Amino acid sequence: MTASPDTGAPNRGACRPGVPDPGTSTPAAPDSGASQPIAPDSGASHPIAPDSGASHPSAHDHGASHPGAPYLGATRPVLILASASARRRDLLAQIGIVPDRIVPADIDETPQRGEQPRRYVARMAREKAAAVAAPGAAPEGSAEAPRLILAADTVVAVGRRILGKPADEAEAEAFLRLIAGRRHRVATAICLLGPMPAGPASPVCSAPCRERLVETRVGFKRLSDVERAAYLRSGEWRGKAGGYAIQGIAAAFVPQIIGSYTAVVGLPLPETANLLAGAGYPVAYDGAPA
Repeated sequence: MTASPDTGAPNRGACRPGVPDPGTSTPAAPDSGASQPIAPDSGASHPIAPDSGASHPSAHDHGASHPGAPYLGATRPVLILASASARRRDLLAQIGIVPDRIVPADIDETPQRGEQPRRYVARMAREKAAAVAAPGAAPEGSAEAPRLILAADTVVAVGRRILGKPADEAEAEAFLRLIAGRRHRVATAICLLGPMPAGPASPVCSAPCRERLVETRVGFKRLSDVERAAYLRSGEWRGKAGGYAIQGIAAAFVPQIIGSYTAVVGLPLPETANLLAGAGYPVAYDGAPA
């Protein structure tokens, strides 16, 4: 999937925690909640319908920013990853990016009543970035270096139902039964906050906020009782949205994907690299070769 160019000026003042979603992501079309059985594989790749797997620029992004533009200050921005996910760190490392600091965000991840998956995941990414940007949430580091805060959130959705991280094995089994033999959607939102001048006096709400949302359709095979039981025993479902990890054992359960593989893993790399480059962070593309 081709990344959308970052053609908008970052939003200022939209990344405050607790502020209702102003409509960053395009709302999904009304969904009947029915998931479709996987059609026989004809070997053809089908284009994704609008709102079904494309990367969408934030409605907040209206001015010009140019991917690859050098940072105009004297010091490279400090990159803070607002996530404890090893998967996101590994994806960044693939393109030669190592965050200067890892500061997981501690926020309430409960969906609001009636909140649709796309709005929910975009709100989570914004609130994670804002929580880490709050005074005292992260070490300041160099007094001269501006800060960039990268946050992301991933959600699995069946119709309008959000499948988060299963609380226990029983819920993981329920998720697997729900998605087996059907297509579901995986939405990942990213929010890049900054660059912000160093120092505790820097106002969070004046910092540029760049956002992207990538949605992918995933086809999951029917699982036998033996396959499902074996996967539950593996424990791989723990801490994974939807109760599975496409980069692990569950890769054997996914015969079809329409969209971005890295977004399903947890961080869409084309969109992330474009946002970082547009904010002046050097993207060297010199990670470990495959």
